[in-house]
Amino acid sequence: MRRVAVCLLGLALGPATSAQQPAYDLLLKGGHVVDGRSSLSAIRDVAIKGRTIAAIAENIPAARAARTVDARGLYVAPGLIDIHVHVFTGEKTATYAGGDLSVWPDNYGLRTCTTTMVDAGSSGWRSFEDFKRRVIDRSKTRVLAFLNIVGVGMREGQLEQNVEDMDAQATADMAQKYKDLVVGIKSAHYNGPGWTPYERAEAAGRMANVPVMVDFGGNVRNGRSIMELFTKYFRPGDIYTHMYGGVRGEQDAATRGPSAAFIEGRKRGIVLDVGHGGGSFRWSAAVPMVEAGLLPDSISTDLHTSSSQSGMKDLLDVMSKFLALGLSVEDVLVRATWNPAREIKRDTLGHLSVGAPADVAVLRVEDGQFGFYDQVNARVAGTRRFACEITLRDGTAVWDANARAKDAFDPQAPLPAPGAGLSFPAASPAGSPATPPPAR
Repeated sequence: MRRVAVCLLGLALGPATSAQQPAYDLLLKGGHVVDGRSSLSAIRDVAIKGRTIAAIAENIPAARAARTVDARGLYVAPGLIDIHVHVFTGEKTATYAGGDLSVWPDNYGLRTCTTTMVDAGSSGWRSFEDFKRRVIDRSKTRVLAFLNIVGVGMREGQLEQNVEDMDAQATADMAQKYKDLVVGIKSAHYNGPGWTPYERAEAAGRMANVPVMVDFGGNVRNGRSIMELFTKYFRPGDIYTHMYGGVRGEQDAATRGPSAAFIEGRKRGIVLDVGHGGGSFRWSAAVPMVEAGLLPDSISTDLHTSSSQSGMKDLLDVMSKFLALGLSVEDVLVRATWNPAREIKRDTLGHLSVGAPADVAVLRVEDGQFGFYDQVNARVAGTRRFACEITLRDGTAVWDANARAKDAFDPQAPLPAPGAGLSFPAASPAGSPATPPPAR
């Protein structure tokens, strides 16, 4: 299989040889930089100092950096942002809130060039602090959250349907207490009568000044419609996820293109998000809607244990589907970086401006014959797909598929001393808990 970027090009050039102290810690040289905020799509060098972007220019001498990585033939973009995941993993069974339906963020984020994940309502105000303590504070991936309007979070059975546990004030209070982590409110899967969950989610969103994301359930229920959701309850900036699900009124029955509700929603500034998941993306919806010009505002996965083992593997897989639908690399990348950053009101993320956090995705676009399938096992062929070469999180390479940022093996290097590099946590006294790692 031929690749657009030949892997052997990108060997690390190693430490700078200048006698002077280098100006930069790391230099990504010669990559195709795509930055949606500045509308940049060109060959550029990107220099990093400490945890931030220090410079972007057409030619930054390698001698100015402690380490240089040859990025020729690769795309250099902001770290990817996935605004719909479920990562509140734990020991509970058959549930997303502290359970086995969620996944550990670092296992899926870093290897896919995803530096920021936003958990979409797995926790509510009652369970968020447990989520923070056990997952958010222990992850290398930046984890943010939409807070479920249900206090216990996205729990199994009737727990998720309990209107009595939908407390707008308590939800808003928790969102404001952790406003550095909570980016919005989530309502999902409601199958009862009326609009109470959406009304209370909107009330919490207004009090906390954050957007609301809605998963409208498996189908339109009890007379509710997307048009009424968009025109009566949603504010500009609120997020409709699962936009290509195809069973909730997203399409016009005659044209197969976007429904009147979606056309009206776009006029009103409603955010339309992919939220692929295991049961919310059909080619029969995506193909005609994209052909009619209804592109997503953001590309997200709805990542969980089931979806990651089906037609949706990870964020790169979903992004590659939009290459197959005819979008350019630039069009796809902006929908997985700068657009989602703005949707969650985190404009310090999703771009490569000088001074921004050095969260960087170094990507290959592979050429070949590929296939992508949806929730009903329908296949669409494609000739390009994304792959992650290097992930930088705050300037540190946390994923390096081909060791491009590493030193070459030196067969003459001295052997290590016995036990060198081995480190184990000290045993805790009987009956006392081990000391947790420090918060990020």
